Amino acid sequence: MENAPQHSAVVTLWFVTTAHPEAVIAASPRADRGFGRKLLAQMNSRWPITPIGQFSLNRSAQASTGEFYIAGFPGLSVIQTVITDARDISAIDSKLRGAIPAADVYAFAVNPQSGLGAFAHWSGDTVKRAFSARRERVYEDTGLPEPFENAYWAGEKAEQIGGIALPFKPIDLVTEAQRYWLGFDIETAQDINVVAYAIDGRPEPKLVTHPNKKKLSADRIAHKASAKLGLGESRRDYDDYEEHEDSTTEVDLVRFADAAENTYRRTRRILSVASDVAVKKYRAFIHALRHTDKPSSD
Repeated sequence: MENAPQHSAVVTLWFVTTAHPEAVIAASPRADRGFGRKLLAQMNSRWPITPIGQFSLNRSAQASTGEFYIAGFPGLSVIQTVITDARDISAIDSKLRGAIPAADVYAFAVNPQSGLGAFAHWSGDTVKRAFSARRERVYEDTGLPEPFENAYWAGEKAEQIGGIALPFKPIDLVTEAQRYWLGFDIETAQDINVVAYAIDGRPEPKLVTHPNKKKLSADRIAHKASAKLGLGESRRDYDDYEEHEDSTTEVDLVRFADAAENTYRRTRRILSVASDVAVKKYRAFIHALRHTDKPSSD
């Protein structure tokens, strides 16, 4: 079959060895950056592998061409990438399907632009069920339909458009297959943490701090400093994540500096006076001591 953009798709493969994938996701495990890098190196040692981010699979945009989103959890692993042709989903690249040893492997592929949806289930090396279609055409239909498919084939899940069109939208059936086989709804599940990698030679993105964050940080520091100095309004309920109007002004700071300088000068004068008094008393004492043995003039 000739490849075309309408036949490409984002494919998400789940490698399952646990009886309860939903329990793994409910625990909100965190993906290991080293796991994905080693996995991609095993798949193709010539790929220039670059980590490009770490985020939630089900709260972020899907992978693009040349990208892999990967996570390896106890009993459950996931890989998301783009394949050029999802029409024969059961014939997906064996290196991708067999990237992680698992008792069961599930693949779910979608192309929202063309309406193509495909899914497959392998038990070991055996294809148990595979289906790929757009609403106007079926590309693959291998194995017996699963119970979750019944309502879709009966036309209960979509408005009927007649003709040779399927009685459902293939992408909707893919979503139902995910829920049925994995035991959880990806859209509403806990965040599924993954690490993203690029294999197209792009450089690793640099961390850039937003200018506003720097300003807010400086504002917090100024507020706390002025509060300790007794300047401005003291707010015990101050929230670091809210922007407040600070009554401390540049004039306040200048006044504080002037007051501090005046205090220093007064203190030095006091010490100076005290020192002069002490010296005078000392000299008087020495003078008196020197004259204690002199006979009285009387």
